[in-house]
Parts: sequence; C-alpha cells; structure tokens
Amino acid sequence: MDTNERALLVRHDEAETLDTMGVRLYADHDTTGGVLSGNRAYLPAGTDGPPPHFHTGSAELFFMLGGRLRVLAGQEILDIAEGDFLLVPAHMTHAWAAPDDSAADVLVIFTPGIERFDYFRLGDRIRKGRADPAEILATQERFDNHFVDSPVWRQARGIDARPLLNPSDHRADLLSSNVFRTRPEA
Repeated sequence: MDTNERALLVRHDEAETLDTMGVRLYADHDTTGGVLSGNRAYLPAGTDGPPPHFHTGSAELFFMLGGRLRVLAGQEILDIAEGDFLLVPAHMTHAWAAPDDSAADVLVIFTPGIERFDYFRLGDRIRKGRADPAEILATQERFDNHFVDSPVWRQARGIDARPLLNPSDHRADLLSSNVFRTRPEA
C-alpha cells in the first residue's frame, strides 16, 4: 500500500483477534508501506507477556489504554499505567507482564513496521497445540524477535529470587571468600 494515496482505516470489529494471545491485529508492515505495525494487547492480571527479547530494526512503542504494565527496559523495571507512553529503542532488551493486581490494555506500535501478524498467529497456533514452540526460536530472524536471558527480569518476576550481584558492591566480598583459596588459612 502506498500510504500517500489513502488513509488506512481498520475498524475495531474488523481487526483480527487472537483470543489465546489477547491480541487484536490492526496494521502490519505490508498494509502500512513499512511505516509501522500496530496491535492492541490485553493481559489479564498476573499474566506474562513475551520473555525478554530485542528487535534490531524497530523501536517498540507502548501506549497504555487502561490498567498497568510492568516492563523490562534494558536493565530497568518500569511500571506504566493508563495514559503513559513508553518507547523502547531498537536493540534494547525488553519484556512485559501485567502485575498481579491489575490487567493491562496496551496499544503496541513498531516503527518502522516489521512483520508481526504471522508471528502472533504462530504464537496462537502454539498455544492451541497446533505448532511446536521451537518454531518461535527458528523464526527469530524473520520476525526480528531475538530472545535473550535477563537476570533482572527473572528476579522481578520471581522466577529466580536470588539477589542480583552488583559487581561494585560484591567484588571485595567475592575476592575475600573461600572460593578462591586453594588451601585453608592457618
């Protein structure tokens, strides 16, 4: 589509909905001339969104329509609420989840646009048991969705409750511990 020829209007009731994902698909890269991709995500209270990942070619914008969302942005955990705007630049690790006490209703925009609809459809098929979860990993380049580990996110979500080591605070303790001693002190 040449976005200079006409406006793109997607009616709420006409947008494809993936109930297992809580996602309503509005505009993909191919319908916007690559300008953006946009969807609306609804997460019930206590629901995780995607695991930590980054995109190499697009920034991801979150506009909170309602509720609250906890977001990993790099090494920070941010809480955003209705009316808040968050832009995560390309290459920044991010993840999100609805907190235990609030649902999240969020408009998500990628700019420039990247292929998202087939990514969400694959996630829907996985949740329905019609596709293997390994397919998501095999499509990281295609969908520019690169999964990574984040100790900060694991700790924030309670997946790994061990305290994070802060190198400047713990270096002296680590070096003075028995870990590096070859024989017991006399």
